[in-house]
Amino acid sequence: MIKDPIDSLPSLKELLIQHDLWAKKALGQNFLLNPAVTDHIAESARVKDLCVLEIGPGPGGLTRSLLRAGAKKVIAIEKDERCVKLLQSLVTASQGRLTVIEEDALSLQLSDILEHIQEKEIHIVANLPYNIGTELLIQWLKKIEFIPSLTLMFQKEVAKRITAKENSSAYGRLAILAQTFCTGKILFDLDPASFVPAPKVTSSVVQLKRRDDFATFQPLLPFLEKITHAAFGQRRKMLRSSLKSFFSEEALRSLHIDPQARAEALNISQFHQLAASLLNSTKSA
Repeated sequence: MIKDPIDSLPSLKELLIQHDLWAKKALGQNFLLNPAVTDHIAESARVKDLCVLEIGPGPGGLTRSLLRAGAKKVIAIEKDERCVKLLQSLVTASQGRLTVIEEDALSLQLSDILEHIQEKEIHIVANLPYNIGTELLIQWLKKIEFIPSLTLMFQKEVAKRITAKENSSAYGRLAILAQTFCTGKILFDLDPASFVPAPKVTSSVVQLKRRDDFATFQPLLPFLEKITHAAFGQRRKMLRSSLKSFFSEEALRSLHIDPQARAEALNISQFHQLAASLLNSTKSA
């Protein structure tokens, strides 16, 4: 049986020692070096024969697992030039399936990536830097027509906010935006000891799959952002106060929404009603 060239590479720990490369706190880096963990993430993402975008590969633990799991193509976006250099041996071993791009993920243009690989869609799998994970997710939700699925690692508290339901303390803007366009669940948690260095918090892997009806809600997105920002920015206030710049009490009642309710009491469909009302008022203005 022919051995996979990736399996002939030095271990991640050996590579880190060779390159004298360790995680930088300023970049939000926490490296996953255990192949059993990274293989579990890749297998959960079901990447066989798919094009995958990975953010912050670091030394390439998850990248190796994605390639071993049969990804057709992996585009890895890495800001740290030290990691870009370290990953070159993996690029060679991948035999054309891995491309590493040195760039800040926050300035990434998804359309440029898709044009580069001549694909219409790409699946995202990443151990996200804690300090930019939420911002990246919101960016991707705005481009969800290009992203059928996202398998992402966050701090556990952020994962709970993404998957939360109404009438819970974790429920808020992030849950509403994510669940408008995707169905999602927490797949599993990872102990801090799984990382080098070990963070002070537990991490969770979240899987989001694009809803079939996502296009219905895309025109609502800018209005959902405004309404949820106002409603949850003052979440202890009644809606008649937090949303007064958008709706009168009479307007809320006409939408069958109690002006004395707080934001966390409204389900996602009710937020859609509010956003649709703003959209319609803009059209008629």
